[in-house]
Amino acid sequence: MKSLQILRPACVALWRPNRCVSCLLGLIIYLGCAASFNISPMTTGLRSAFSATRSSSILGGTQRAVTFDRLLVNIGEDFNPETGTFRCRLPGAYYLSFTVGKFPKKMLSVMLVKNGMEVQAMAYDGYQNQGRKVQSQSVMISLKPMDTVYLLLQENPHYAIYSNVGPYITFSGYLIYPDSTSSVGYLNNHLSPPGLHLPGCPPPVDAYYDWRRRTTIEEPRSAFSVARTRSALGESRGHREREALTFDVEYVNIGGHFNKTSGHFTCHFPGAYYFAFTVGKHPRRAVSVKLMTGKGEVRAMVFDEDMSRRREMQSQSLLLSLKRGDTVWLYSQQDEGYAVYSNQGRYTTFSGFLVYPDGESMNIDRTFP
Repeated sequence: MKSLQILRPACVALWRPNRCVSCLLGLIIYLGCAASFNISPMTTGLRSAFSATRSSSILGGTQRAVTFDRLLVNIGEDFNPETGTFRCRLPGAYYLSFTVGKFPKKMLSVMLVKNGMEVQAMAYDGYQNQGRKVQSQSVMISLKPMDTVYLLLQENPHYAIYSNVGPYITFSGYLIYPDSTSSVGYLNNHLSPPGLHLPGCPPPVDAYYDWRRRTTIEEPRSAFSVARTRSALGESRGHREREALTFDVEYVNIGGHFNKTSGHFTCHFPGAYYFAFTVGKHPRRAVSVKLMTGKGEVRAMVFDEDMSRRREMQSQSLLLSLKRGDTVWLYSQQDEGYAVYSNQGRYTTFSGFLVYPDGESMNIDRTFP
């Protein structure tokens, strides 16, 4: 590396009249350094994503953090499967999702934890029957450099999570929007050489750099993620106007397009949006929650008419093509026999973000006979 630092100024001085050649030389030096450490140069860009699975069960009391034995994706090397921990390198908004299997005759309780103490969301099933099933949860949260996120199993022998070579247990996450300051500098979770950037050359992996203007092009951003910490019980009041499910915890609200008091998301940038929600089932009540647009068009729903005392969860997700001014919201059936359950563990969550602004999305929404 010392020899490279000595040679670099001389090379720049030699080829200064030709900026294109100078940029090319800098890129060759950069790639050479990355190759000497066996690191792909693309891992140093504004990218972070992981997906891992586990093929064996864990009984409560044997270990707390959920670890993984197969790593499918690890862009940026920010996830450690041996500890089950994701460590933030690039500050920004991250979408995280996990699915866990319920062990026969055991209860299920798995929490998504930030920095070892902050419960962000959870998956739960309190029914100790013989059958196996899976529960899922997802949320978008804002992370700073060195923040950690992992899954935590209830430390009690009455709880367990199930998996096999199937596998039932998965954990995934990826950076949706980096902070605007993250293009200036960020941490590395792995060994990498210092950036070799020649004056007048554009950043090597910035897809939104305008060579002629030498400025960063701002793409439209819109994302939210919210949760409830209390239940919503239906009441028999006869026919009345449908009311949106509201929220009291706001993880992310990029653009300020979601109003947690009214429960409505309003589209400001036309395009294709991804929405996901998870709701808890209240004991002795059925659950029926619909994803609505506009004044009440049903786009997707979850439903469970089981009136037993057990608590469990239901999840749903889909993509929607939205125009400016369109609204998206959740509606929970308001009759007496229905309810949505939540507490400080945050059983009930709702997230959405812009995937492709118009021009890239195909803007297709058709109904076929």
